[in-house]
Amino acid sequence: MGFSIALIVFSLLLMLLVLMHKGKGGGLSDMFGGGMQSSVGGSSVAERNLDRITLVVGLLWFACIVVLGITMKMNN
Repeated sequence: MGFSIALIVFSLLLMLLVLMHKGKGGGLSDMFGGGMQSSVGGSSVAERNLDRITLVVGLLWFACIVVLGITMKMNN
C-alpha cells in the first residue's frame, strides 16, 4: 500500500517538474528544419538543479514501479 501511494506522489511530482522545464524547441517548425537558430548559451544553475531533481524523482518513480511489480508477482 505504501509503494502505491509513493508511486502516485512521485507521478504527480514528476509531471509538475517536467512541466516546469523550459521548452527547447519551437514545435512543428523544428521538425522540418525551420528552427535552425539555437541558443549556444549555457543553462542556468536553477535549470541544472531542476534537471537533477527531475532525474532523482524519475529514478524513485522507476524504483517504485519495480518494487510494486516484484511484490505483485510474489503475491500471485
